Amino acid sequence: MNKAAITIKDVAREARVSVATVSRALNGHENVAEPVRKLVLEVAARLRYTPHAAARSLSSRRTNTIGVVLPDLYGEFFSELMRGIDNVARARRQHLLVSSYHGDQEQQGAALRAMRGRVDGLLVLSPYAESPGFLTDNLPQSLPTVLINTYLPEQDHPVLSIDDHAGAMAMTRHLLEVGHRRIAFISGPDLNYDARERLRGFRDALAAFGDAADGIELPGDFDEASGHRAGQELLAAGTLPDAVFAANDMMALGCLYAFAQAGIRVPLDVALAGFDDIPLARFVHPSLTTMQVSIADLGDRAATRLLQLMDGNNTEGAGDKQTLVPTLIVRDSSRSRSEQ
Repeated sequence: MNKAAITIKDVAREARVSVATVSRALNGHENVAEPVRKLVLEVAARLRYTPHAAARSLSSRRTNTIGVVLPDLYGEFFSELMRGIDNVARARRQHLLVSSYHGDQEQQGAALRAMRGRVDGLLVLSPYAESPGFLTDNLPQSLPTVLINTYLPEQDHPVLSIDDHAGAMAMTRHLLEVGHRRIAFISGPDLNYDARERLRGFRDALAAFGDAADGIELPGDFDEASGHRAGQELLAAGTLPDAVFAANDMMALGCLYAFAQAGIRVPLDVALAGFDDIPLARFVHPSLTTMQVSIADLGDRAATRLLQLMDGNNTEGAGDKQTLVPTLIVRDSSRSRSEQ
């Protein structure tokens, strides 16, 4: 059979199923029995059939592509988030069109506008809380959209978020309960909503504990370099706090490196904790106490919710909100005073 002449009808005839069944199987629809799907895929692979993307898009008015707009692509958080999104997309034979805007609002608007006509649905992570109206104005109208960790006072899109405030309170309480009283907090970017909520949780936990606790706040930018700078600043102050709580793991690892360079032992000289539980957190020495977010699961859930919208399944409501509560993971870096 001529390779160039292979069509969906050839696959259907060879597999002894209808053209509609072949189409559903190749597009990952759920209403196909698994043995039938497997047969269709085997026949399509053997015949080397490749659907014509442009023609399929014209006939179905679908691109089989999901748009993903993120503030950045650097770091293990975004890598894990994309892993969760990609797992779901591949299972449904969806392509991904990914764009980042590096915190620049104009670039974010351009990235959102560029998705129009190119994707069937959109995943957006926009943690910047200063101008939520800008995001609303630039989201493509009528395009199924799911927001991840995105703050909008009034929104009509499903949102999946992390309870950053509760997570930061839980971590601060843990450090206090194991005997640490003077705690430094390395914050995230000023305009980042997650960072603000984690700082608020830290402050609220200290306030609830009373005058016996003392907090120190240092600026950070959610990257290793800012964590390293914060660690150096603490070292330069002459007297170390009992513990350091970094608003994410990347900054905690940068701080850990600054302490190691200076010969400071964690947790013997100072305890250390982070937030997110990136894969590297359990493999550094000492292993890092952190708040586990299940980042890949967050991406998985967001992509699954988007596919429900794209399929017209919106039983949960347009503006439904799911909040993931982080879990405290205690490792060697925050050993209690009594254990030292």
